[in-house]
Amino acid sequence: MNTDPFFYLVAIPAVLLLGLSKSGFGAGFGSLAVPLMALAIPVPQAAAIFMPLLFVMDVLTLKAFRKELDWALFRFLLPWGLLGIAVGAALFKTLDSHTVAGLVGLFAWGFLAQRKLFPPKADAPPPGKFWGAVMSTTSGFTSFVSHSGGPPINAYVIPLKLAPTVFTGTLAAFFFVINLSKWLPYAWLGLFDASNLATSAALLPFAPLGVWAGVKVARRISMVWFYRLVDWGMFLTGAKLVWDGFVAR
Repeated sequence: MNTDPFFYLVAIPAVLLLGLSKSGFGAGFGSLAVPLMALAIPVPQAAAIFMPLLFVMDVLTLKAFRKELDWALFRFLLPWGLLGIAVGAALFKTLDSHTVAGLVGLFAWGFLAQRKLFPPKADAPPPGKFWGAVMSTTSGFTSFVSHSGGPPINAYVIPLKLAPTVFTGTLAAFFFVINLSKWLPYAWLGLFDASNLATSAALLPFAPLGVWAGVKVARRISMVWFYRLVDWGMFLTGAKLVWDGFVAR
């Protein structure tokens, strides 16, 4: 088990942040978790340590919002997300995870800039299925590489203007299956070992705390403030990922 005090100084806030993100804010804020933990350990190791924690968080979030899913949207998103997982598994050993993180950060900023500079009209039609397929596939791919699948899927789902609980429930179901699908490829790639699993166990008590806080907020927050927090989460995510990908190397 990792015994470095600095590791836990960054890892515990990262776990709490990821748990909070499961309330729906985080397909913005949650993408900061791996880069934050990567201040102390390599990205692939951080991704592996998060896997058991993600399972616990996904189960708790799905239990809280299981009755508030848009099933039609979920059935559309999932196959494309799984395609992204397959692409990520096939290319994992040839990819520079820092570059991928930087590109995800630039994408998050670009999406926010487009929404703020050219805000959609109230009667604007929802984004097309092709855009949804591309963003879901990208989400699966970036989720596999660095657990940063939130910004791409948000680019498609946010303009749909779902109620906060429906937004949260649908993405909870999506990422529950997406994260489950990573286990076999991660094992095949040799990312699980006794040290990583022991470190996951040490961090496990903090996983439900973040989820509990996020669920409480999600059920009480207004739609306007919910999406403002999503925007801020994506902005901060973009800043951290761009820094890690292109500046701090």
